[in-house]
Amino acid sequence: MPSQKEYNVKIASLGNTAKVTKTMNMVSTAKYRKAQDAQGSSKLYSDQLNQVIAGLAASGGELSHPLMKTSEVKKVLVITFTSDKGLCAGFNNNLIKFVENFRRDKADKYETIDFITCGKRGYNAIRKENNVIANYDDKTSNPEFDTAREIGDKVQKLFIDGDYDQVIIANNNFVSALSQIPTLTTLLPVSGAAAEETESTENATDYIYEPGQAELLSYLLPKTVNFQVFKAFLENAAGEHAARMAAMDAASTNAKDLIQKYTVLRNRARQAAITTELTEIVAGAESLK
Repeated sequence: MPSQKEYNVKIASLGNTAKVTKTMNMVSTAKYRKAQDAQGSSKLYSDQLNQVIAGLAASGGELSHPLMKTSEVKKVLVITFTSDKGLCAGFNNNLIKFVENFRRDKADKYETIDFITCGKRGYNAIRKENNVIANYDDKTSNPEFDTAREIGDKVQKLFIDGDYDQVIIANNNFVSALSQIPTLTTLLPVSGAAAEETESTENATDYIYEPGQAELLSYLLPKTVNFQVFKAFLENAAGEHAARMAAMDAASTNAKDLIQKYTVLRNRARQAAITTELTEIVAGAESLK
């Protein structure tokens, strides 16, 4: 059985750990609230963009744009979003496993599956067995639109030039503070048919567009693609802070439970030591008689 001193060292160490995890939980809570507000606003804005595209699709015109061209999918580019730091439970590992399962399932179907990674955790895992054409570190915790626009412009050029037939976003879809679901979303080609589903033709308003539909589409689609990348950044940030908040709360609880456990064991060890000393004193007194 460990000595009282050893138990005291363990209890002190666990106390320090509990202080650290509680502080990290408080920091993550503050960041989570800000990230959640940004994520919610981005979802509303994304819905509005989809409604505009749906209005164009439902107006009866022929939608045509290089970002909407479809062809047989042979070359795929996947943009993955993870965190740069750990201590957020299975947030990163769940997405990495999800992406790897997708790659293995589609390996026979596609000629090429390349990656753009956002976040150190995803890059370190994915680069081992895959071709990563670009990586963006230290960008996911505090997303900036300039980074999303850089990535969006890059993938649009690669798609238009024919380097890839499809661009997919892989990220944790933020559902709630306790639920982040790994999800694949097609970024390119932009689907007019998918946009139409957001607004039925029966309920669609007949708008007069100025400028014309083709010019409006040319202006709108590149910005929509860039914003979808930014939205994925915001979803990832909200999920990361929520996962770390929950993980640090669980770690604090576990540390307190272990402190209680080791305190009981230390008291038992102290009682055993006292009993041993008393036994030795009594035995010594008896031997002197």
